[in-house]
Amino acid sequence: MMTEVRKTSGGPKTVTLQTTIVIRTDGSGLYEFTDRVRSWVMQQSIGVGLLTLFVRHTSASLLIQENADPEVQQDLQAFFHRLVPPSDDPSMAYLRHTYEGPDDMPAHIKASLLGNTLIIPVRSGGLALGTWQGIYLFEHRTASHQRQVFAHLAGE
Repeated sequence: MMTEVRKTSGGPKTVTLQTTIVIRTDGSGLYEFTDRVRSWVMQQSIGVGLLTLFVRHTSASLLIQENADPEVQQDLQAFFHRLVPPSDDPSMAYLRHTYEGPDDMPAHIKASLLGNTLIIPVRSGGLALGTWQGIYLFEHRTASHQRQVFAHLAGE
């Protein structure tokens, strides 16, 4: 995690904090980082608020998904690979943006389908996630990357 900013306004104690979470990937797949986010939020002493997470890349996504059975992540990855195969697959011959390899434009398509932002309520100083929910970065490129997830926490 990187920088942090704290701001308090008048009236009830309203606090806004920001940090950047760096996630190193080893190719396409889902990378859970729930514990890192949970730990950071719990350290901030905010009872009630909202956490916004934003991935600062166009070929990776954020999602909340089941974290109890690893087959869920494997099936999701297989589904999206089948839905949007590499550009060297004959069914993808119409793609033009292929400068960085056959996973380039398919990664952008997958990211546009899944999105780049999550909003998670904070209550009693912790994330209001369900029992089996985890926070994931979905890396869509086959090469290793260092991804940045910007976190913005506001509450009291």
